[in-house]
Amino acid sequence: MAESGHGSGGPPPSSPHYRYLDLLFALLGAAAFLADLLADLWVASSYMQAGHCFWGGLVLALLGLSSLAMQFFSWAWYQTDDIEQDLPSGCCLALVHLLQLGYLYRCFRMLRVGWRVCRAETAPQQEQGYAVFLSHDISMLRLFETFLESTPQLTLSLSIVLHTNKVEHFQGLGICTAFLCVAWSLLDYHQSLRCFLLDKHELGLLSSTIYFLWNFLLICPRVLAVALFATLFPSYIGLHFLGIWAAMLLWVWLQGTAFMECPRWEWFYRATVAVILYFCWFNVAKGQTRQRSAIYHGFILVDSVLLAGSWLWYNAPLRERSYLLPVLLAALVCFVLGLLLRITYYMWLHPTLQTRCQASYDEVDTAEGLAGFRAGPAPAPVNRRMYQLSQNHCLVSLQAGRNWGNGVLDDMSL
Repeated sequence: MAESGHGSGGPPPSSPHYRYLDLLFALLGAAAFLADLLADLWVASSYMQAGHCFWGGLVLALLGLSSLAMQFFSWAWYQTDDIEQDLPSGCCLALVHLLQLGYLYRCFRMLRVGWRVCRAETAPQQEQGYAVFLSHDISMLRLFETFLESTPQLTLSLSIVLHTNKVEHFQGLGICTAFLCVAWSLLDYHQSLRCFLLDKHELGLLSSTIYFLWNFLLICPRVLAVALFATLFPSYIGLHFLGIWAAMLLWVWLQGTAFMECPRWEWFYRATVAVILYFCWFNVAKGQTRQRSAIYHGFILVDSVLLAGSWLWYNAPLRERSYLLPVLLAALVCFVLGLLLRITYYMWLHPTLQTRCQASYDEVDTAEGLAGFRAGPAPAPVNRRMYQLSQNHCLVSLQAGRNWGNGVLDDMSL
């Protein structure tokens, strides 16, 4: 295990400002969630009306499982956070989540708090921090929903198109928007991480574009390879997923994550991260990220080549689907280009370089270091979960002896 590295100290970071632009994006995010939900129900009903009950059932199953996971995480965080204001009773809160309304309830609370903060001429730091606190949890839940429902459903839609060799209008639109939503959710998540960091700047236009592109270019070939294999071996794609998921789950466990406040709930987080890793890189622990990232991308590349190669072997020569050969070549080019863009980002555009902080590893606080908080005048709410994950991506300057928890930030340098 790599030793911890600490940079120079500095003044504690000020609470991020919640702007009208943030409120607009929050409103659009809630509207997009509802639109996506309605679109999923429309796709499922279209399949069933066409006599494809199995495909429609899969769409509903993915929708249901992702919703259950989101409600669980939302409810669990309400149980452990000590900063939430004006919450209903525990029974009412549990009923809201049982009705699968927990995420929308969080969106409503964030919009209400955000509107109050934006309307106030001089909103107190406590209110500003609380609005950002709520937005970070929603960003994390949106990321979970993306990889538990949107990405698997995208793979399913693509495999159905390849199987039938035709594209319905709703399928084509859904595939295009799903690709963009996946990459955008990663960008939104990454931006949420950065707002904690004293020595890190927010994403600029160039760095945002590069970060968006390398995520997009790495996810596309992976989804295509899985969809091709599912078209050829629909009975075995489930076994393949379970095998890779179990390997990723073991890998996450070996890295010793401590994301959830309750240790019994940590395995739910690890299982969710294992699903994300089936499609996309996700850093979960301190240590030398470069080596872990190289191992992961090498493994995913080999696995994707084997999946696509199996399809190509059994379908050669390509008579009815000759267009897929250049698509496969383009997917390989996309993967290589995505890796090059990622290297470019971390070598020249990473915020660590902007502040001349030299480091070859990242750091995550231990659970012990994050437990509890100090009292202080006008403390600013801070999201312990998102802050802890931010340590996976950037080297931070930490003042020795600080003590904080999910709710209050005081006298610390990030």
